[in-house]
Amino acid sequence: MAAEQGWVDGHLQMGTLYYHGLGVKRDYKMAIKFFNLASQTGHVLAFYNLAVMHASGTGVLRSCNTATELFKNVAERGRIAQMLMEAHEAYRAGSVDTALLKYAMLAELGYEVAQSNVAYILDHGLTSVILENETFPRALLYWTRAASQGNTAARVKVGDYHYYGFGTEIDYETAAFHYRLASEQQHNAQAMFNLGYMHERGLGMRQDIHLAKRFYDMAAQTNPNAQAPVSLALLKLGVFFHLGMDSRELWITELVQIHQFHW
Repeated sequence: MAAEQGWVDGHLQMGTLYYHGLGVKRDYKMAIKFFNLASQTGHVLAFYNLAVMHASGTGVLRSCNTATELFKNVAERGRIAQMLMEAHEAYRAGSVDTALLKYAMLAELGYEVAQSNVAYILDHGLTSVILENETFPRALLYWTRAASQGNTAARVKVGDYHYYGFGTEIDYETAAFHYRLASEQQHNAQAMFNLGYMHERGLGMRQDIHLAKRFYDMAAQTNPNAQAPVSLALLKLGVFFHLGMDSRELWITELVQIHQFHW
């Protein structure tokens, strides 16, 4: 009755009863259902129980990746997560170096949000505690770590760093690889747009105006904020098509430095 009225502990306890077969016939699918309901409100024990079931393949197909994500969710709700709020408050109060130190400690423990925040602070040059020639290489390291945990914005940033040569050598193929991951796995409009630009210019991949248009269109369909830069990009493509490739270089000053559009 409590679960039917939306009480989170009711959902958790119902899941436990079905999991162990206490008072009801053991039913792992029903246990999953109630644990999922409890997890939707952030109940830590629900996340933990779901993680155990995915790790062991109990009631679901065994998935170490899903189990890891769920265990990570549990770990990040522990007492040490208080430091994340302290870092945030320090940043808002203007104590960027203090925030950076706390975020860096959490980043080393694997907190994806902390990793991306460290990278952001370094990327924007908001601290003086890191030597200038080390800023971008360190930012790239943290962007890469955050990207490996599924942060799509971080994945695009890793592509940007290889595209522009920030903290590493310019490598268009590697940049395209990261943009492709963000596009295919996470449907990121910025990544789609960048792939369109790289196909247009033949950077790190073969030059293909038709594929460029396809990626531009995909970006506009994925994110309404992309429609303005996409319209400019398509206008430029249309001009190039009608003028012919010999006239292309006259426009490359550029009508728009397309790749630098961000939204």
